[in-house]
Amino acid sequence: MKNFTPQEIVTELDKYIIGQHNAKKAVAIALRNRWRRQNVSDDLKDEIAPKNIIMIGPTGVGKTEISRRLANLSQSPFLKIEASKFTEVGYVGRDVESMVRDLTDLAINQVKAEEVEKVQVKAREIAEERVLDLLLPPQREKTTYPESAEKPLELVKNEEEHESTTRQKLRKLLKEHKLDERVVELETSQRAVPIVEIFSAAGMEEMDINVKDMFGNLFPKKTRKRKVKITEALELIAQEEAQRLIDMDKVTKQAIERVEQSGIIFLDEIDKVVGKDGSHGPDVSREGVQRDLLPIVEGCTVTTKHGMVKTDHVLFVASGAFYSVKPSDLIPELQGRFPIRVELESLGKKEFMRILTEPQNALIKQYKALLLTEGVELIFQDDAIAELAEIATVVNERTENIGARRLHTIIEKMLEEISFDAPDVPEKQFTIDAAYVKDKLDSLVKDEDLSRYIL
Repeated sequence: MKNFTPQEIVTELDKYIIGQHNAKKAVAIALRNRWRRQNVSDDLKDEIAPKNIIMIGPTGVGKTEISRRLANLSQSPFLKIEASKFTEVGYVGRDVESMVRDLTDLAINQVKAEEVEKVQVKAREIAEERVLDLLLPPQREKTTYPESAEKPLELVKNEEEHESTTRQKLRKLLKEHKLDERVVELETSQRAVPIVEIFSAAGMEEMDINVKDMFGNLFPKKTRKRKVKITEALELIAQEEAQRLIDMDKVTKQAIERVEQSGIIFLDEIDKVVGKDGSHGPDVSREGVQRDLLPIVEGCTVTTKHGMVKTDHVLFVASGAFYSVKPSDLIPELQGRFPIRVELESLGKKEFMRILTEPQNALIKQYKALLLTEGVELIFQDDAIAELAEIATVVNERTENIGARRLHTIIEKMLEEISFDAPDVPEKQFTIDAAYVKDKLDSLVKDEDLSRYIL
C-alpha cells in the first residue's frame, strides 16, 4: 500500500473530482487509518476495525468516482456493486456473500498480473531460446559408429561448433528484430472443456466454475500447430512461460491477505434496500438484504473457491441518493456499522464550469481529443463554457437533478452536427461561443416538455 498523507490523498482526488471536500476528507482519513493500523503493535492491530462510510447525496455528484479513485490510489482490491442486485437468502438471486467472492477473484487477478510482470524478463529469455529451437532445431540423432572403428572426434566437434556459431548469429538477428517477419510453425495447447451451464440457487454462483475446473483436469489438452510471425511467437511463448513461472499458491495466499487487510467494497444504491413503510407482501431485496449484510459488514468468514476469507478489516463505503427514504430508515444494527456519514452537496453553475475544464479527464478535453482524431480542432470560448453550465443548472432545476451527468447529455446534443459531419467537412477548425450554444440548445431549454425527454 502506498504511503499517502490525508492531504496528498485529497490533492490526488482534486485532479478528478470537483468540490465535495468533506467526502474527500472522510475517505482520506479512512485510507490513512489503514496505513496507521499496519504500523501498530500486533496485539492491538486485530482490534482496530475500519470505520465504514456512508455517502448521502443526489446522483451525479461524485460518490462513485471518489471511491474508484481512492482504490486506484491505494492499489487495493476494489469492488463496486449495487446493493439492489442482492436478494434475501432462500430466494433465487445473488446473495450478499458473492461480493466477497468477487472481490477475492479480482485480487487474485491483480496479484497474478503483478507476479507475471516480475517474471517477464525470465519468460522472454526462455521464449527466445524456444524460438531459436524452432529456427535451428538441435541435432538429436547422432551418428553411431562401431566400437572397433575409430570415431571421428574432430568432425563431431566441428559440427557442434558450427551449430553453436549459427545459433549465436540467429540470436543476434533476433535481438536486432531482423527476423520479426519470418514465419515459424508453433505448437499451441488449449484445454478441451465441455460447456456446462448450471442454473443455481443463491450462494452457488461459482459452482459452474468449479465444475469447469474439475472437467478441465479430466480432459486432455488439445494441441494444434499454427504458423505465426516470430514477434507473435515470442509473445505467445512468453505468456505461456510466465504462467508456468509464477507460484499460484503464493499468489492465492497474497491475494487473500490483501483482501482481508486492504479490500474496499463500494455498496452503491444502499437506499434501494430500505423498506418503505406500509408495504405489504414479501420484499426479498430490502430488509432481508439488510439483515444479510450485517454479518458481512461487521466481520465474518466467507467460503470462496480460493479458501476462507475474513471480512473483519474490509472497508465498506455505501452510497445512496436517499430521495424517498432517510438514512435513519435503515435497520438500526446496519446504521451502527456505518459510523461515518458524509453529505455531498448538489452541484451548481460554478461547479459545472470547473468540471468542464479543470479535471484531468474534463469533458471538454475529451471531446477535443475525440474530434482531433478526424483532424477537427474545437475551440471553446469562456462564454460558451459559462452558457453550457447555465443550461445544465436550469435543466436540472426544471426536471430531475442528475448532477454532472447532465453535462454529458447537453454537450453531446450541442456537438451532434459537428460529430456527424467531422470526416467530410473541409473546414477543420470550429470555434464554439455562447451564441452557438444558444442556437443549438435554446429551443430545447425553453420548451419544458421537450427538455424533459431530450435533455
